[in-house]
Amino acid sequence: MTQQKGDLGEQALSKTVEMALSTQLDEVENLDIDIRTDPLKLVQGQLDSVKIEGQGLVMQKDLRAQELQVNTGSIAINPLSVAFGKIELTRPTQAEAYVVLTESDIERAFNSEYIHDKLQNLEVNVDGQPLKIDTRQVQLRLPGENKIALSAEIVLKETGETKQVSFTAVPRLSAGGQSISLEDLQYAESKELSPELTAALLDSAKELLDLRNFELEGMSLRLKGLNLQKGKLTLQAQAHVEQFPSS
Repeated sequence: MTQQKGDLGEQALSKTVEMALSTQLDEVENLDIDIRTDPLKLVQGQLDSVKIEGQGLVMQKDLRAQELQVNTGSIAINPLSVAFGKIELTRPTQAEAYVVLTESDIERAFNSEYIHDKLQNLEVNVDGQPLKIDTRQVQLRLPGENKIALSAEIVLKETGETKQVSFTAVPRLSAGGQSISLEDLQYAESKELSPELTAALLDSAKELLDLRNFELEGMSLRLKGLNLQKGKLTLQAQAHVEQFPSS
């Protein structure tokens, strides 16, 4: 919830954005909006800054972010919109954004119904033989050293045989700055079980790490960098804000 800080006008504006933003999220553990201005600037249609901080946010595709932070500079608004409980921007503004994902956040999304269904009944080639497989469980680890480790338990539908697929990959920014691609694959047993299975897993990872999953209403994100540490992945982005969420 919004902390008691700033004057009553700032608190009221912050609460307005907080309530509107909460409606966009499936779950949220903590959400704090801090708007800074003063009465004279507000009448003139100016906010000094807006800071959005959230923890434990569940967004699209059952993707949970441990932390989301958006920081703006000065913003031009329509002062009349405030009277109607809204903050209407008169021109777009730029902001810095950060998204922190833990390995359990990403693994949870990999095993969500949305992604799980995509990894069932896959038509693949194993040792030159066309087969159909189901993916039972995907495990994801962030071991450090700029690597992501993926392993999947699969079932060959024709025989019922269970196999394990494991590889590490290096995350890199994709063209356009919207998502992360996994490259430089290294297999645990020095060979690839199925190119089609690998492609499906990589496509799922790219879809989950698409920055559009973290965009809020009226906001678009462009990836500027990533920081991969043991147990967590931090995405740094430039945010283009055209409007703040409204209830």
